[in-house]
Amino acid sequence: MTRPMQSTVRSIRRHAVPAWWRDAKFGIFVHWTPASVPAFAPTTDEIGELLAAGRPDALAWSPYTEWYENSIRFADSPAAEHHRSVHQNRPYREFARDWEAALDGWDPDDWARRFAAAGARYVVFVTKHHDGYCLWPSDVRNPHVADWECRRDVVGELAEAVRAQGMRFGVYYSGGLDWTWNDHPIGRVTDLAVAQPRGAYIAYAEAHVRELIRRYRPSVLWNDISWPAPAAKLAPLLGAYYDAVPDGVVNDRFLPWSPAFAAAKTAPVRKVIDGVVAKSAHKDRGIIPPKPPMFDVRTPEYTVFDEIQPDAWECVRGIDKSFGHNEYSDDAHCLTRAELLWSIADIASKNGNLLLNVGPRGVDATIAPAQITRLDWLADFATTLDEGLRSTRPWIVPGGRSRRVEVRYVARDRWVHALVRAEASNESPNELVLAEVAATPTTLVTTAAGDALAWVPTANGVRITLDVPLDRDHPTALVLRDVVAAPDARRPGG
Repeated sequence: MTRPMQSTVRSIRRHAVPAWWRDAKFGIFVHWTPASVPAFAPTTDEIGELLAAGRPDALAWSPYTEWYENSIRFADSPAAEHHRSVHQNRPYREFARDWEAALDGWDPDDWARRFAAAGARYVVFVTKHHDGYCLWPSDVRNPHVADWECRRDVVGELAEAVRAQGMRFGVYYSGGLDWTWNDHPIGRVTDLAVAQPRGAYIAYAEAHVRELIRRYRPSVLWNDISWPAPAAKLAPLLGAYYDAVPDGVVNDRFLPWSPAFAAAKTAPVRKVIDGVVAKSAHKDRGIIPPKPPMFDVRTPEYTVFDEIQPDAWECVRGIDKSFGHNEYSDDAHCLTRAELLWSIADIASKNGNLLLNVGPRGVDATIAPAQITRLDWLADFATTLDEGLRSTRPWIVPGGRSRRVEVRYVARDRWVHALVRAEASNESPNELVLAEVAATPTTLVTTAAGDALAWVPTANGVRITLDVPLDRDHPTALVLRDVVAAPDARRPGG
């Protein structure tokens, strides 16, 4: 019998990231809330670009449709204009009726089959976003809004469908914001401190999370924004989670409340913090959350790290500029095939996973065609993912460029796997030089399927002749046995 985990900050920090998560490389995020009925947000900027601009009330122009209820609180925002002209200022909470009515046509098994075919090993499902609406019939009732939950167990049904396809199931919960408890308009990042509920909300949020753990045994516990209780009170909750799911994973957004949060409510401090956030968003090209005292994996948003990271991490992003479905987003706003497939190789080479969001439609519970297309691209890539990336770890360097070719490296046992692609779409080289690699007397180079390839050692690296020319859209996996890093492999640009 497993002994209960000691629930202190120090003991929680000793929890190790499980191998299943490190091996997975790719998971699916699902944002599907009442906001996916109006399904509107501006498509001009990604979130990092918006925050980097440093404009006042930037989040009123959020590209995230799931922030619709907040965005319409700003009278001059694009969402507010849309809400007036299209929905005649209909109360936001009425959209839940439309969302629930669409459940009659929902097919969770179809979603799960598509996610599995795309190569996902885990699925993280939004159970309560910032609007406070619960997607399961909770026994913990909202004291401010009656029946603000789905009486159908949407969370349980998707969990069953996901697990039936051999994937792990995780839950997202918005602990840091709940607009049924605190509806302060959020225009700047420092408004998050003002908008975080406290008081009785602390027990409410903890009771919700304990209920999710008890009912669904999620393999991932994914909080957002922050946590309303201090670290000493948060530690027993995370300890209870690890007791229930010893190989579970906790993300890095359980930033516990501290008295310092009060300083973020004063005008001088807010000005400084918002300036720092804008500079960080510009430097990071997205959002990198601050490190909390307790976490398993980092979760940069709409950005990736440039180098191999000591901490396990996952890039979280949508297929387009939003997590929730945006009816006004078209193919031009979505990831291209080359961007999508290469991102998995790039992230894996730096010790990360890609957690790619699918935002289903609220009006009919289906996945939009543009997103289906991307899932199909991933399904075509699934064999390469399995043979070239799955169950690997970072090598000495993440990758490089040489002679019209880009490469990313990962390693497994005595094998180094190289994911390679043509640098330009109009080029298809059938020979490449891996400048970061040096051969040994027992070196062997093969395709991912095990077919031997011709190669020769050179002063500039290992030169390989391919059977099929490279393209840019679909990376090719090569396998190199018993190679070592070239002496200058760690040099910038190597």
